[in-house]
Amino acid sequence: MLRYTADLRTLAYMAVTTLIFGYMWTLDSLNPYLYFVYLFLSIAVTVIAHNHNHLPIWRNSTLNSLTDYWLTVFYGFPAFAWIPTHNMNHHALNNKEGDYTITYRLTEHNHLMMLLFYPMMSSYFQQKPIRDYLKMLRTKDTKKFLLAAGQYAFLIAWIGVGLYIDWQKALLYIILPQQVGLFSVLIFNYVQHVHADEESPTNHSRNFTGFLNVLLFNNGYHTVHHDKAGTHWSKTPELHKKIEHTIDPSLNERSFWWYIFRNYFLGAFIPKFRTKSMRLARMQRQGAM
Repeated sequence: MLRYTADLRTLAYMAVTTLIFGYMWTLDSLNPYLYFVYLFLSIAVTVIAHNHNHLPIWRNSTLNSLTDYWLTVFYGFPAFAWIPTHNMNHHALNNKEGDYTITYRLTEHNHLMMLLFYPMMSSYFQQKPIRDYLKMLRTKDTKKFLLAAGQYAFLIAWIGVGLYIDWQKALLYIILPQQVGLFSVLIFNYVQHVHADEESPTNHSRNFTGFLNVLLFNNGYHTVHHDKAGTHWSKTPELHKKIEHTIDPSLNERSFWWYIFRNYFLGAFIPKFRTKSMRLARMQRQGAM
């Protein structure tokens, strides 16, 4: 009933996430090694929620809806929210004006302060399309509205029951991992678009092709994802390979962590390690014409 057998890996990630959560809840003290794995899986869940939003993993709509609820409790936000904020807005505008997730809302600079502030700012501005979408569903599609409202209710109940049973464990095993995942997925969006050229057919996104990309369902192949959003994550490496030569080399990064260290830490002191804005360069060229 899976669309792609590659999503057996998706189900394995979700099953292990659930089992680790259940096991850690029974422990009297924190297992730091297991908790580290759990935090990584919490980040992976956000990528899974993103993938499932673009191409639901099941051929059966009921199973897809149940998976939305499963993802919601570990993702930390109703899974339907990807539709108005990501599909209908970010993919339609791709970091252009009007995109609620634009990277240059406050500044054209790409520095550590902006990297850390972006998730909060982006989350704030994404609430409007979510509210507008819910209003639209309420008047035009009652079934989808109830499914969306149910995700809110289920998430609130999940957190509430956890806090009631043991508020310390709920903070440690439910709320904190959710926030780590939500923060991380917004960081990914920022670094994939900041200082790229949103008007370019191939240089609109930064790609990360290293080991972390492999662990996170090829989420680093961002150019082809924007070009063909409905493509299954298992197919993106071959698509990226076909167009890699058309992308500016500065936007094809091997290591996510080297990019972070080089630009945000070394770059704070050594200008040559900082990224250069292709957006500003294009605007300057247009202004000179």
